[in-house]
Amino acid sequence: MDVLLSYWSHAEIITNGLILLHLLGALALGMLMGYERSYHGRAAGMRTYGLVCVASAMLTVVNAYPGMWYGGLGPQGATGAGDPTRVIQGIVTGIGFLGAGVIMREGLSIRGLSTAASIWATAAIGVTIGLGFYIVAIAAALVCVFIMSMFRQLEAKLPHQTVIHMTLVFARDRAPPAEEVRAKAKEFGFEVTDWAFHLKNGTGLFEYQLVLQANGLLDPMTLITGLSATDSLVEFRLSPSRI
Repeated sequence: MDVLLSYWSHAEIITNGLILLHLLGALALGMLMGYERSYHGRAAGMRTYGLVCVASAMLTVVNAYPGMWYGGLGPQGATGAGDPTRVIQGIVTGIGFLGAGVIMREGLSIRGLSTAASIWATAAIGVTIGLGFYIVAIAAALVCVFIMSMFRQLEAKLPHQTVIHMTLVFARDRAPPAEEVRAKAKEFGFEVTDWAFHLKNGTGLFEYQLVLQANGLLDPMTLITGLSATDSLVEFRLSPSRI
């Protein structure tokens, strides 16, 4: 009975209250970052980021009270702080697996790198809260939200290049020469930077796989409209290069 009562001692209740405050702060910052992702239609949203930040904070902050473990009957009656570096190493390893799960490849494009990086940053913020650096954690969360929200607009305004992956499928006997395809792309403002060719066995179809590049942000709809008017074209696929 004394062992059970030790879990509800005055010191234990105060310690649990302090840990709870850490978790509430981690939840607020995690949900703030997650809302930015869910607002932009990403699968990892407020729930994912909230859980990551809370779990990271919890695993870190309980390490600061080894003397209160097991109702104050912690290992060898320890009273000093534990070693948080071991916990942080475990958190970083676990978040690596979670981040890798949101990275997907769609054809020649890769999606999810920004989401994976922001999940990793959320774990770091949770660790920072767990260590008690509240001002730094809040500042880091605001900086991360600013980066994820505003840098996309900044990147669009700065000089940059647009890269598009395109696949064109023609009937074998009506496939245009490569130079004609290059000229057609250039007509719409795109340069062909890389080629791949595929003759589909038994289908009578010839396939061009192209990487197109243009200066600035061009509207691919003009290219799609032009391709749709090509009689010899059997099929085409157009996808932007994303990270």
